[in-house]
Amino acid sequence: MTPPPGIDIHAHFFPESYLRLIEKEGAAAGARLDRTNSAGPVIVIAGAPTPPLEPAFTDLELRLKAMNRTGIAVQALSLTVPMVYFAGGGLAKRLAQTFNDAIAETHTAHPDRFVGCATLPMQDPTLAVTELERAARLPGVRAVYLGTNVNGRELSDPAFGPVFERCQEYELPVLLHPIGVVGAARLGPFYLSNLLGNPFDTAVAAAHLVFGGVLDRFPRLQICLPHGGGALPYLYGRLQHGQRVRPEARDRARRPFGAYLRRFTYDTITHSPEALRYLVELVGADRVMVGSDFCFDMGYERPRDIVTKRLGLKAADQARILRGNAARLLGLA
Repeated sequence: MTPPPGIDIHAHFFPESYLRLIEKEGAAAGARLDRTNSAGPVIVIAGAPTPPLEPAFTDLELRLKAMNRTGIAVQALSLTVPMVYFAGGGLAKRLAQTFNDAIAETHTAHPDRFVGCATLPMQDPTLAVTELERAARLPGVRAVYLGTNVNGRELSDPAFGPVFERCQEYELPVLLHPIGVVGAARLGPFYLSNLLGNPFDTAVAAAHLVFGGVLDRFPRLQICLPHGGGALPYLYGRLQHGQRVRPEARDRARRPFGAYLRRFTYDTITHSPEALRYLVELVGADRVMVGSDFCFDMGYERPRDIVTKRLGLKAADQARILRGNAARLLGLA
């Protein structure tokens, strides 16, 4: 049986309209757009630059060629760092609206190839709810994309409860991405802010969602963890042990920590077949989905290969990870 074309749950998109808005209004928030790099525009926030955004981040034809070449039928488009959290309320709202309108337009132009993950101005939860209510009605919006924290505020902050309540009501899954990672002061050398900071920040966010009671309060809320769940799948036993022996963690969640692992879904971005095989065995092939991190160098150039060539999975489990799980999560036929 030939493995089916994939649905890529972790694929980043920087629409030109979002970049132009930063270029026009970003200075008030300490942001600017640098177009002098030949590799692509660079977003600079408080002096800290993003990697150059190569043309495939904004050019849909280049993106479609890459998808066709690597066997990806559909991408779920998401914004990533710096998201919109760096801006004040008014600009953050406009940035979120601009991005969300762009993914709706992209879906309309290519309805069989792209769906979108809405971005929200989470630093102002009231604005975030308003934008979520608007974005949920846009064509092609099938999920919500949040940072693992919001300017240092944990996702278990009660102020974010109305956002999660609406996500559950609208049956929109929440996909997370690291931002402002924990321990950044020690992670400057060797690109460790990404190599270690990203997976650990995902684990921190997941722990707050469990111990902070978010998953208990919203039992139908779907949360997808990037980078194979980060450190979480490999440390859950320590977290569960802490529930039993430490008063700080005891009685914070209704069930043992391990019982929440299948409340999350996970992408495949582990860069290790051994690690990904462990994840599949731990949470089940029905909770793992293809991700590429398109088109950053820390992602997969050929995201299907680790599933079809490296894991030794049965054809049915390959099909679940490549397409079936994401189709179910995103409400695709």
